[in-house]
Amino acid sequence: MSTQKTISPIDGSVYVERELADANAVEKALNDAIAAQKAWRKTTIEERETICRKAVEYFLNNADEIGLELTWQMGRPIRYTANEIRKGFQERANYMISVAGKALADVEVDEISGFKRFIRRDPLGVVFVVAPWNYPYLTSVNSVIPAIMAGNAVILKHAQQTPLCAERYAAAFEYAGLPNGVFQYLHLRHDQVAQVIGDERIDYVAFTGSVEGGHAVQKAINERFIIGGLELGGKDPAYVRADANLAEAVENLVDGSFFNSGQSCCGIERIYVHKDIYDQFIKDFAELTKTYTLGDPLNAETTLGPMVRTSAAAFAQKQIDDAIAQGATALIDTNLFPSHKTGTPYLAPQVLINVNHLMEVMSEETFAPVVGIMPVSSDEEAIRLMNDSQYGLTASIWTNDIDAAIAIGEQVETGTWFMNRCDYLDPALAWTGVKNSGRGCTLSTVGYEALTRPKSFHLKINS
Repeated sequence: MSTQKTISPIDGSVYVERELADANAVEKALNDAIAAQKAWRKTTIEERETICRKAVEYFLNNADEIGLELTWQMGRPIRYTANEIRKGFQERANYMISVAGKALADVEVDEISGFKRFIRRDPLGVVFVVAPWNYPYLTSVNSVIPAIMAGNAVILKHAQQTPLCAERYAAAFEYAGLPNGVFQYLHLRHDQVAQVIGDERIDYVAFTGSVEGGHAVQKAINERFIIGGLELGGKDPAYVRADANLAEAVENLVDGSFFNSGQSCCGIERIYVHKDIYDQFIKDFAELTKTYTLGDPLNAETTLGPMVRTSAAAFAQKQIDDAIAQGATALIDTNLFPSHKTGTPYLAPQVLINVNHLMEVMSEETFAPVVGIMPVSSDEEAIRLMNDSQYGLTASIWTNDIDAAIAIGEQVETGTWFMNRCDYLDPALAWTGVKNSGRGCTLSTVGYEALTRPKSFHLKINS
C-alpha cells in the first residue's frame, strides 16, 4: 500500500505519514456513505443541530492542540493558528447551523382552493469535499457543516499537507455521536480524486484550490449531470481613495497582504492608491511591513512564518525578480529579515512599486507575502485596473464615502466587495467568485441551495 508524507515547512522533517486509501477502502466509503445518508436524511434539523454543535465543541476544547498541529503542517505562526478554530471556524459553523432551519424550510406558494402545494429542499445524497491546506478548517467548514445539516453524507479529502485536519473532523463527529458513515475521510492521490468525482454515488463536489485544479474537477464531472462548487484563485485588489483614513487603510492592507505569509485566496495582492496620498501611503506601508518578524513559527514572537514549501517561495521570488528586471522597485531590504534564505520556505515580505499590469506579479496569483502598489488619478482608472484581471474573488475600497463605495462596487467584477476591510468572510453573506475565481456559492442561507435539490409537491385534495 502506498503512503503520503507531509513535509513540515518549519524544518523539512516528515511530520505526518499516512497510508493512501486503496480501491477497497474507497469502495467501502462510498457504499457506507450511501447507506448512512438514507437514514440521516430522515433526522430532524434539531437532531442534526445538536450533533453539529457538539462537534464544534470538540474543536473548541482542543483548539490549542489543533493549532500546534496546524503550525507544524503548514507553517503559520503558533500565535495565530488556534484562532482559526476559536474565531473563524466557530463563527462560520455556528452561523450555518443557526440558519439551517430557515434555509431548509419548505417554500410555500400561494394557496389554491382544493390543492396543497409547496417546494421541499431534498438533500443531494453524498457530498465530496476536496479541501486545501492554507486555511484547512475555514475552507472545509464552509461545506462540511452545511452539507451534514442539509441531510447529506460527506466524504472529505484534505490536502496532502494537512491530513490531520480530516482526522480531526472524524474525531469531532465521533465525539458528537454522528452515525457511522455520515462523515468519512479518505487520503487519496490526484488520480483517485478524479475517480471518486466520476463515481455515480457522488452527488456534489465542493472543491477549493487552484484554477488548474478546478479544470481537473470540471473534467472529471463532465460526463455526469452533477454540479461542482469551485472556489479557485484570486488576485484581489484594493483601492485607497484620497478621502480614506490613511492609518486605518495602511494597517489593514498590510495585514491583508502578509497574514498567513500571503497564502490566502482572498489576500491583498495589488493595491491602487490615489496619487494625492500615494507617497505617504507607500512610506507608511513599507515602515509597517518592516516590523514583521520572520522566523520559526513555533516561537511566540514570530509574526511571519515560512511558506508552505520551498518551491512556493521560489515561485514568488521569481515574480519579484522578474518585476524588478522590468523596472519595479523593491521597498523592503531583505537583510532586515535574517531568516530570509534562498532555497528555503522562509521568504521576507516584499512591497513593489513602479509596477504595471505587464508584470506577472500584478496579473498572476502570487500567493505569497508580496504586494504591488500603483498610483491612480481617478475612480475610473482604479475601476479599470481592478477589473483588468482573470480573477474576481474579493476587492476592497478604502473611503469615507459610502455612496461612492456602492457606486464603484457596482462596477467592479468581484464576488465580494468590501469597504474599509478586507481578507474576511462574513458567514451571513454569500461566498462566491466570478471569472477564473470559480463558480457556485458557500455560506449564508444561499449556500444551502447548492447542497439540496428542489422537489415540488402538488397535491389535489378530493372533496
